Amino acid sequence: MGTQNVSEAHIEGICPADNEQCLKLEKAAIKIQSWWRGNMVRWTLLHAALRAWVIQCWWRSMQAKMLEQRRRLALRLYTCQEWAVVKVQAQVRMWQARRRFLQVHQAACIIQSHWRWHASQTRGLIQGRYEVRASRLELDIEILMT
Repeated sequence: MGTQNVSEAHIEGICPADNEQCLKLEKAAIKIQSWWRGNMVRWTLLHAALRAWVIQCWWRSMQAKMLEQRRRLALRLYTCQEWAVVKVQAQVRMWQARRRFLQVHQAACIIQSHWRWHASQTRGLIQGRYEVRASRLELDIEILMT
């Protein structure tokens, strides 16, 4: 209530005849209004803070989920790379084993051919057979001396 309202209230007969009482009522009304506005401001600030807190909690949980997704993706990538390395190593080892087997096979063939030549030059007779399989070499040799 402003001063104009007080005088209007006095004229209309709402306020007591005493202007001082009217001023006291006006001050009391102002105090009540300020108390109410203060409560409303505090309530609004409290609810704004609570809403901000909810949004912050949601954002932190989203960040944690995104971090976990990135961690899982990195782990999956690392696993794929490791498997690729293991496969390449296995292929190289298999190639080396085959190459070594072929070298040994070729050496055995050369030794056999030289042995057969030598045996044919001497009086003995060599009879035998050999069979090469993927896992081992089988030899059956019979030497007959006459």
